[in-house]
Formats: sequence, C-alpha cells, structure tokens
Amino acid sequence: MSSDDLERYEAEIELELYREYRDVATMFKFVVETDRRFYLANAVQRVSEPGAPFIEYELTDAWVWDMYRKTRFLNSVSLASTRGITVEELPPADL
Repeated sequence: MSSDDLERYEAEIELELYREYRDVATMFKFVVETDRRFYLANAVQRVSEPGAPFIEYELTDAWVWDMYRKTRFLNSVSLASTRGITVEELPPADL
C-alpha cells in the first residue's frame, strides 16, 4: 500500500465519521472534549472533587469521535485529565 493509498483511505474513513456524527449529533445533549478525544453524551457527571490533581467525568449514553474504533456508541465512559475537560450543553434539537 502506497502512502497515497493510505492517505486516501484515511480521508474516506474521516468523511464517513463526519457523516455519522452529523446523523447522530441531534440524539445527544452534551459535547465533551478532552485533549485526546471528542464525545457526544446524554448524561455528564463530574466525579472528581474541586482541587483534585486531575479532572474526572463519567459519561452515559455516549458516542466517541474515533475513526479507528469499530464501536463508537458506548454505554458509559470514564474520562480523566490533568489538562482539562470541556463540557458544553447543546441546544435542544428542532423537531
């Protein structure tokens, strides 16, 4: 496989991932970003105490932006970071 073939393959996978994201985004209430991943979730709960050396969250009913995962829909996810985690509530979807 040449480097051009690999780049074309990765571009196709990323386009498929974007299309999946566009199709499922309205099903979720929150966007969660870490320095490594991007998630959509319906429930987000901070687990770590204020002042702890790391930030920890639990996500329920989540979807992860990761082109190398076979399964992107997850029942629960535990996140921990020393750099920060951004949580944004999405506006309600227009029905």
